[in-house]
Amino acid sequence: MVTERVKKILLITILINIVLVATHKGEFWPFSIFPMFSISGQPFLRGVVEEVENIDRPNLWRVKPLYKIEERVISLQEYGINPFDFANYIKKTKYWDAEKINGLRSTFQIECYSDKMWMITRVKGFFNDDNEIVIYTYPMFLLTGDTTYKNPNLSTIAKIDE
Repeated sequence: MVTERVKKILLITILINIVLVATHKGEFWPFSIFPMFSISGQPFLRGVVEEVENIDRPNLWRVKPLYKIEERVISLQEYGINPFDFANYIKKTKYWDAEKINGLRSTFQIECYSDKMWMITRVKGFFNDDNEIVIYTYPMFLLTGDTTYKNPNLSTIAKIDE
């Protein structure tokens, strides 16, 4: 009698789990691939694109806090680019050879926007010693209609997550 009851409870639990996983695109906590809050408090890296108006402006390649560029950050979705895919590409690429840089150019189809200049920027956020969130931007590439300018300190920027 107890075994029948245990089997029934187990079957109901499995069915509920299957329904929840199926309706949540395969992600249902605690059976998720990425458990909720698993990396909270850890430093993070993202990628953003800022629109640049003057290529000769001072401090073009200087590291800045995020608030200094926020008004110039463009919406990637307006250009048909998935922000998560872009962020992963910026975050995970360690060595920027010509093929990867040309991949950025073709993703943005910058040659179709010859009047635009876009700065590909890596963003790093972390807690400082006072437990305040600090977010810095690291300019990587400046894309124009016909040229790609590389930050002279790119090798250092590629290692900021280490």
